[in-house]
This record gives sequence, structure tokens and C-alpha cells, in this order.
Amino acid sequence: MKNIKTIYTVLAAMLLLTACDNDLEQSPELDLEASKLVEFEPVLNAAYYYQTGVAMPQLVMGDFRADNMLMLENPHTSIDTYDSDLGGGDMAGAFFSPVYSNLYKAILSANNVIENSLDDTQINEAKFLRGLSYFKLVMIFGDVSVILTPQPSVSEIPDVDLTRQPVADVYNNVIIPDLQDAIAGLTNSGLATGRASQIAAKAFLGKVYMYRGDFANAATMLAEVLSDAVVEGVTLEPNFANVVTDVSSEIIFATQLSSSIPNADGTSSSSTFVGWFAGNDTKSLTPLDPRLTAAFDASSAAGGGTDLRKALTIDAAGGKGVKYTGGNSDQDFIEMRLSDVILMYAEALNESTNATGAQSATILAGLDAIRTRAGLTSLVGTATTQADVDTAIQKERRVELALEGHRWFDLVRTGTVDAEMGQTISSNYYVFPIPSTEITATNGIITQNTGY
Repeated sequence: MKNIKTIYTVLAAMLLLTACDNDLEQSPELDLEASKLVEFEPVLNAAYYYQTGVAMPQLVMGDFRADNMLMLENPHTSIDTYDSDLGGGDMAGAFFSPVYSNLYKAILSANNVIENSLDDTQINEAKFLRGLSYFKLVMIFGDVSVILTPQPSVSEIPDVDLTRQPVADVYNNVIIPDLQDAIAGLTNSGLATGRASQIAAKAFLGKVYMYRGDFANAATMLAEVLSDAVVEGVTLEPNFANVVTDVSSEIIFATQLSSSIPNADGTSSSSTFVGWFAGNDTKSLTPLDPRLTAAFDASSAAGGGTDLRKALTIDAAGGKGVKYTGGNSDQDFIEMRLSDVILMYAEALNESTNATGAQSATILAGLDAIRTRAGLTSLVGTATTQADVDTAIQKERRVELALEGHRWFDLVRTGTVDAEMGQTISSNYYVFPIPSTEITATNGIITQNTGY
């Protein structure tokens, strides 16, 4: 599903964007101000391109912060210690700053398209990317600055309100409306080319509802995704070894990476995150957390066979992850695939319709296809109460999506951080630190998260 043209054309877009000292304070060169642009496809492609700078940090945060992967060399071990040490030094420069700056660059590019383009498809793709970017920001950093206008000129920068807005407001005023507009305005023609599509917007809106605890709306939206998937030919990939490769039949949205062009975070390799999981970085040569190995072993023990996903995800003896070794040198960041939707839908149904446990068998049966592919038996009959069904779904979610950047964010979303991590962790550290460069550049208007 790779569309190399999308990646190549972003190079032209890069010529249109010049960053100031503060990543939120960008403006084009004087003769390239937004009001003078007449062609917005390169600017839209830039909004796609900036997502490449988020792939590696987001994946590392999702698994290394949780109980799937470990950092073994200081100062990177601070990702596993849940205190103020995480806020500075190499960690900030390698992980938090690239995420923060590139997401705002994507947002500012999207704003430009939304405000100035006359092409409805471009506008709705931009709304999808803006909604997705703000979703990542609140998921990672909590309260964030909201900018919904094109990049200001230098003279207008002092008028931009960079005060961080509450997470709930960002969801209600930006993320949900943007994704709803994208659903209304997009078709699924972009699905095969790696661009925004209606089904992708629906899937992410369903996920947003999950994060908001709005399980009824999540179930409705995710049911639509499953129905649309049948029409669009999005099916479970028969071979689990291929679920995160370009040939996977279940990809709904992926950020496309290319070894021909550096990522937006400045790394030269398209697949930097692959090295982190495979133990190719000296900061963590054997990154596998034994607790993930135990989770796969428990899945096999309770599943009536050997969980085929274990050998295709981790090398227990070597202490590393192997999920991406089957991919090519242009390994993409798979942001949404069908298995994720199926698991979220089961969880949403359980939370919204299964208070008495009467729907337990039906809900668990919805996971049969995922279980069969893994070489395991059905979960029907193994859990009957709403709480037990939820536990079963979360266990399945962990091993199915391991090393895909979900685990830490799932623990935070479900309120199970302490229980799963086996220690009491302050909620201050459920989010990550705001880069200090942003705080300094705005004279403290942008504030740091509590605890950092």
C-alpha cells in the first residue's frame, strides 16, 4: 500500500516551511507567506511528512515506558523509573522534542490547507491529520496549546495564545470535530495509497471515544468501521508474520516511511524504531522485558496450544523483539489495523452493554478470528462477568499489539497502570514532559507538566 510519490513530493513542501527558534512559532519566508500560496498539495504532503518524526518516539514510549520493553543504559533508564529525571537531557532531545515539534509542524501545515485551499478533499485530509496530531499530543503530553489558524507571520506571533488548553477541551473543540468533518468529507479512495480515508477517520474517532470513556459512541463508530472494512476489502492478514508489513491486508492507516528520505526527526533511517526493539542500539542491547515473555506463555497455557504470535514478536532467548524483522528497509509505522479495531469494539461492547454478563459469550466470540490466527482456542466460556471479559480482552490486546506502541497508553486509558506495572506510580507520570525549549522560548507561557 506504499505510495512513494507522497513521500517524494514532500521534499517540495519542505521548501515552503521555515522554522523559528520556537517550534510553535513558524512562518514561511516573506515571499512565501500563506496568503500568497496558490498550490496546497505540497503543504498537505508536509503535514503527512511530519508524522514520520513521531513514529520512533511514539513506539518507544508505548512499549518501553510499559512492561514490554526495557532501557538498559543511563540516562535512558529514566523511562522506567517514573520520576522527574525523565524530563531532561538525552531523553528529551531524542524523544519528546521530535514528537512535540513535528506534530505542531503538521498542525500548522494542516491549518494552512484548511484555511486557504479550495479543494475539499485536501481540506478534509488536513482535518484528519490535524485531529490525529492533536490526539497524539494530548495522549502523550496532556494539556497542550491549541492553534487553529495558519502559520502566523513574524509580526503576528505575539498575538498567538499558546496557553495550554485542558485535554477535554482539545478533544471536544478540535479532535472530535476534525475527525467528524473528515468522515463527512472523505471517501475511501485514499485507503490503497496510504492517505487519509473515511474508514481511517472513523477508526480514530472510535479510538478517541474509547479514550474519553464514551463506550456507547465508540461501539457505534467501530461497528461502522468493521462494516466498511468488509466493503473495502480490509481483512485480517492470514499470516501474523505480515501484520506490520506493507503487504498486510488489515492496515487502515500507516505513516509511510522511506529509506530514500530522512525522517522528520532528523534520523536517516526510515526504520529507526525497528532497531530499538531488535536490540540494535547500545542503549538497550537486550530490551525484552521478561514480563512480555510471561504474557505470551500465559496466553499459550490458557489457549489450548502455542501462541504463534510469540515467536513472531519476540526472541525470548535473545532478549529482543523480532516483530519487524520480516519487513523491508522501508518499514512503515502501522498506526491503525483491523485487529486493533476488533479488540476496541469488543471492549466498547463489554463496557456499554454487558453489565450483567449476559453478552459475554457474544462479545468474546468476536475475537475468534484473531485467536484462530494465533493458533489458540476461543475465549467463549472462559469469562462470564463484565470484569472478567474486560481482563480477557486486555490480555489479548497486549499480545496481539505488542511492540506496536500501544501498551503504556492502554494502561493509562484503562486505569490499570499500578495493577499491571506492579507498583504505585503517580499520575503525574502518566504523561510525558513538555520539552524545556518550548517553555523557555515562550517565556513560561507554555508550562511544564506537574512532577517534571
